[in-house]
Amino acid sequence: MAPDSKNFDRPDESRPIPHGVVQIVNLEGGVVGKTIFEPGWRWSQDVKPIAQTDLCQQNHVGYCISGTLRVRMADGTEFDFTAGDVGVIPPGHDAWVVGDQPYVGIDWAGMANYAKQ
Repeated sequence: MAPDSKNFDRPDESRPIPHGVVQIVNLEGGVVGKTIFEPGWRWSQDVKPIAQTDLCQQNHVGYCISGTLRVRMADGTEFDFTAGDVGVIPPGHDAWVVGDQPYVGIDWAGMANYAKQ
């Protein structure tokens, strides 16, 4: 595998969604996404109509740059993903921005088909 580098200032793809945008870079090693979700963004309102599933079915492995994302799993378990956190959000969840600061995150696992029909 050869070295590969790209910049989110010039993403390969930009997917505008209500209350946000998903920026995609395609690297030789895989797809990496940057999500920018504004206050008021909620997966079940803003992405569910695109995904056409009851809950988000992507497995996210990512890093939160700023803001807070609250995640509710299908079993009702809730947790916050906040600035500095690195973690996994398994399939079968809803999520929404908490507070008045945008959520900005990097995801290197679940973005190839995120916010696409």
